[in-house]
Amino acid sequence: MISLLHVSDLHFGPPYHEGVGRALQGFAHRLKPDCIVASGDFTQRAKAEQFAAARAFLDEFPPVPLVVTPGNHDVPLLRVAERVLDPYKHYRRYIHQELDTVTDIPGARIVALNSTAPLKATVNGRIHRWQIEYAREAFAAVTDPKTLRIIVAHHHFAPPPDFESADPMPDARRALDAFTEMRVDLILGGHLHRAYIGNSLDVYAGADREHGIVIAQSGTSTSRRGRAREREKNSLNVLRLTPQGIRVTHYMYFEDAGDFVPTSRHIFFRRGRPPLEGAGEDGAIWMDESRG
Repeated sequence: MISLLHVSDLHFGPPYHEGVGRALQGFAHRLKPDCIVASGDFTQRAKAEQFAAARAFLDEFPPVPLVVTPGNHDVPLLRVAERVLDPYKHYRRYIHQELDTVTDIPGARIVALNSTAPLKATVNGRIHRWQIEYAREAFAAVTDPKTLRIIVAHHHFAPPPDFESADPMPDARRALDAFTEMRVDLILGGHLHRAYIGNSLDVYAGADREHGIVIAQSGTSTSRRGRAREREKNSLNVLRLTPQGIRVTHYMYFEDAGDFVPTSRHIFFRRGRPPLEGAGEDGAIWMDESRG
């Protein structure tokens, strides 16, 4: 079983909440995950000092593989010359030199795609055709059918069905259809500042209606910029992954607890349906044997 900690939208700068950040570090060290995913918006205004603080925070996490991707706040919005000429200067120096990456951990291949578009789509982002082919080539090299295929991007490919003003990135359906062809199991993202955990088929039936991709959006993990039902709240997701299924536990930070507390659990069979021998309630119970 793979244990994965998913955080997002840290927003170092004025919105960052130091107390929640300390609680997140304690949570991560108690969890001891196999991998940590941080899906963008490390800073509020893409300043060097904010990136330096974010880097120091990331370095405090347990020493496990760390998957990162830029967010729209990680490119300069108001410093137009820098946004045009060298938008990722500080991100490359402090967070990661590469913008699109492939990370292998036992049992999974994780492809992180840079969905920011500094010149054309500063808010909703964009995934280009060449990035889809980058992911296709990465997953084509996976030969073991038990290996999970995971996409990470900051922006959302599908809006939560209960959240207004959450338009997905342009050509998101094109990307979802391509990911379905690649038999992607899971998409992780942020940007919305509220959690959404569901299935791509909830919001877009697509060309292949047998294969659903699990979508897990994290809220803002350490800032007070939460939206909708997570207004001024913080959240993260813990995922337990097996060759048979995906379990996502959503955690929120509560002041009186001084910690992140589980608020819901979501169980999915891989690719949208159980194996015939595991169908029904017994299959769901079997997938939920391990707690946490």
